[in-house]
Amino acid sequence: MSGGDTLDFEIRRNPQPVSDAERTALLANPGFGRIFTDHMVTIRYAEGKGWYDARVEARGPIPMDPAAAVLHYAQEIFEGLKAYQTDDGVTMFRPEANAARFTASAQRMAMPALPEDLFLGSLHQLIEIDRSWIPQGEGASLYLRPFQFATEVFLGVRPATEYLYCAIASPVGSYFTGGVKPVSVWASQEYTRAAPGGTGAAKCGGNYAASLIAQGEAAAHGCDQALFLDAVERTYVDELSGMNVFFVYDDGTLVTPPLTGAILPGITRDSVMTLARRAGHTVQERPVSLTEWQEGAVSGRIREAFACGTAAVITPIGVVKSPDGEFTVADGGSGEVTMRLRQELVDIQRGRAADDFGWVHRVL
Repeated sequence: MSGGDTLDFEIRRNPQPVSDAERTALLANPGFGRIFTDHMVTIRYAEGKGWYDARVEARGPIPMDPAAAVLHYAQEIFEGLKAYQTDDGVTMFRPEANAARFTASAQRMAMPALPEDLFLGSLHQLIEIDRSWIPQGEGASLYLRPFQFATEVFLGVRPATEYLYCAIASPVGSYFTGGVKPVSVWASQEYTRAAPGGTGAAKCGGNYAASLIAQGEAAAHGCDQALFLDAVERTYVDELSGMNVFFVYDDGTLVTPPLTGAILPGITRDSVMTLARRAGHTVQERPVSLTEWQEGAVSGRIREAFACGTAAVITPIGVVKSPDGEFTVADGGSGEVTMRLRQELVDIQRGRAADDFGWVHRVL
């Protein structure tokens, strides 16, 4: 089957797939990112040759030379999106936007961009062969992880000339155990995630590695997530370690930090803005300081706050802690606007509501 305009995929089925009984047991409680399907996609790139050798094959270890460039210079990007089992088939949510962001990330990391039709074709191939791994039930989906990294064997600071693109899939339940409930965040004042001119807008592993120490700091203070402030003034809210942030004001206005190049242009973020405007909300992209958030929460000017991303969808923020103290948002609960937007988005993703924006991409 063709996965793009120029490449056909060679199908090499896993000779030892997980049994039906074992798969059923695994899907009963998949957790998040713990179990994986039988197959993966691989496509290779070489300078002067382009993309070649597209395969669907058994998921397994990737042979790698210890001098592979990614291990030394971190040329690596990835994406995350979901496939859903609906009443009338299998769909993905806005995969074209993921393909475009994957291209933008590649360009920022000095890597060759995988053609977007080939990106989409690879996901179709993986979903089709591992369709039986899509879990059922509220909050369940097949999480898709496309990624690309430098494989050239050399030691030297320059862009590599050889790369490997892969896509794997993981059946998942809800991102946060126990269902949707307000999370607590730790406002890191010592560590930053990304700076202007850096890689904040690219979805690369280094951004997440840089966030882990702050995430550990958050856990040490009893918080679920780390909240990063801007790298220049250490004043304005940027994003959580893996999610964008929104504020809901008392007049119904939604405010989110602007895309300055230091934060990830989230696809869920963009979807939330579109849904909010359709519902009649004013939506602003402007800086919000931690002080404005605290004072607004205390005065009632800021009624709600939430984080959003592919994995967690929309998650209310209940408590914010920092070295200077803590404050609660929406009395520590889940705000009305937050939960309504979440329900609207989830209903579109799962085919329970009309898709007025052309977001739902049918696979099967």
